[in-house]
Formats: sequence, structure tokens, C-alpha cells
Amino acid sequence: MLVRLPGVYPPQEDTWLLAGALARETLGPHSHVLDICTGTGALSLRAAAAGAGHVTAVDISRRALATTWINARLRRHPVRVMRGNLTEPVRGQLFDVIVSNPPYVPTLDDVLPTRGVERAWDAGVDGRMLLDRICVQAPAMLMQSGVLLIAQSALSGVEKTQTILEEQGLSVEIADRAEIPFGRVLSSRATLFETRGLIDTGQRTEEIVVIRAVR
Repeated sequence: MLVRLPGVYPPQEDTWLLAGALARETLGPHSHVLDICTGTGALSLRAAAAGAGHVTAVDISRRALATTWINARLRRHPVRVMRGNLTEPVRGQLFDVIVSNPPYVPTLDDVLPTRGVERAWDAGVDGRMLLDRICVQAPAMLMQSGVLLIAQSALSGVEKTQTILEEQGLSVEIADRAEIPFGRVLSSRATLFETRGLIDTGQRTEEIVVIRAVR
């Protein structure tokens, strides 16, 4: 069980799908892993438990970082926690594996919340306000043969993610995918998604995809 302070995104299907992809990567005591938008630290803990010797967890939420710190200490994993906006706190550093489960749910407008649990999923009209930035910023932080793993919904444009990463010189594939029922947030926006043509009328499931990109 993971400790989770109020307002911190709880691990869900997308987290565990991404964790499964992370588990297939080869990690050792000299491996450097970056977890962007760490939340509870579930993916950082998975990397540390798999043997990664250097794990850095980044989030803009103080509560998320406190949660990650607590969970890492409870398991005696040496996870470095850093507060900041996506890759900014570790700019100039290189990593063997970068993993991210960022906010990717389409919203009514492009005004992102600055506080509250909605920060964990709201990502602008097309759901890509953070995805696009990660796709551009993260590749430059990968070591040679480094791996980037990103989870996202098909509602947010998987092909666009693939295209941006390929433009950054990475080799891209779909590592995993799963069809899951809408949760509370997506159910409340189903009519909006139908109006925009993101889902079929009456559709109440989304496809979660894990993208694996290699330098």
C-alpha cells in the first residue's frame, strides 16, 4: 500500500500499465531514472525496487513530493525528490530511463488549474499541454540508447506523440495498451468528448497507451 496525501493522484490503470513497461527495462546500480509528474512516487519506487541506483522524482505539487518522500523512506529506497515544472529541475542532466504519466485529459479550455487535484489530469483543450512539452524536452535528456516511457489516453492523440518524438530523433513504438472504463472525471466530460468527435456516441471507455521511445 502507498501513502497518499489528500489531493495527490492515486495510482490507477495507467500507472500500472506504465509500471509494467518500466519493469521490462534493464536497470542496475548505475542506472539513472527520471520520473516526471511522480504523484505518489509509484513509478520511482518501481524503478528503485528493480535495482536502479539513481532515481529522481519530479512534480510541481508539494503534496505529491511529500507523498513520494514518505513512500520512499518507508521502503528505504533512496529516491531524490525535486519540485518544479516538468524537466526544469534537472535541466542539463542525462538519464538512462525517463518515465512519465502526465496530465492528459482534454478540458473545456486551455486554462490549467494551479492548485487542487485537477492538476493531476487537466491538460487543455486537446489534452496535450504537458505531453507536447515532455515530447520536446525529454529526448535531449536521454543518454545514448536511453528510453522514454510515456502513458497517455488515445483521446489526446497518440499519433501526434509518436510524430513529435520521431522528429526529435527517437525510435518509437507502442509498448502496451489497454481499454478501460471511464472514471468519474471522463464520465462527467463524455458529452464534451462526443461533441468534439473524440468518442462515439455512447462510448464510455478509453484506450490507454504506453509509448516507448529510444534514442
